[in-house]
Amino acid sequence: MENQETVQTDGEEATQTNQTAGEENDSQQSDKEEEGSAQEPEKKGFFKKKKDPRDEKIDELTDRIKRTMAEFDNYRKRTDKEKSAMYEIGAKDVIEKILPVVDNFERGLASIPDDAKGTPFADGMEKIYKQFVKILEDMDVKPIEAVGKEFDPNFHNAVMHIEDENLGENIVAAELQKGYTYRDSVVRHSMVQVAN
Repeated sequence: MENQETVQTDGEEATQTNQTAGEENDSQQSDKEEEGSAQEPEKKGFFKKKKDPRDEKIDELTDRIKRTMAEFDNYRKRTDKEKSAMYEIGAKDVIEKILPVVDNFERGLASIPDDAKGTPFADGMEKIYKQFVKILEDMDVKPIEAVGKEFDPNFHNAVMHIEDENLGENIVAAELQKGYTYRDSVVRHSMVQVAN
């Protein structure tokens, strides 16, 4: 019985030894696998994977679509600017053609004799002139202030020069023709007489 126990014990020891040897082998194999997997990326670095031609075509077409969309967006913005600029140019052109009519109204009203100022005809002309000026103001057309202001070549066009001790240097003494602005841009410069 003692022999059997020893054999069993020896067998168990042998089995345990085999198991430990097996575990060591497994751990060595897993270490080798880890080392192999760590080396694999290095090996992959040497050989670049060739891109699929379909993926290349997709990238090319995507890039083309993006460029086309950007070009279209730029075109839309440019045409919007051109449209607004065309409107401004057209409006200025119409205003320039209307201004001589306003000038004639002002001359006509100024030439009415004192005894005829209260007549229905004179009142009617005055009302039409006021309505005309109101429409221009609604369109953002404003007269340029000139008399008593310092001469500004951006707004005034000097056609005469006088010496006057009562006025300072480069002061507008008289306005010969009214100037107008449309949305902060000059439609017509004021024709003025400048002192000193």
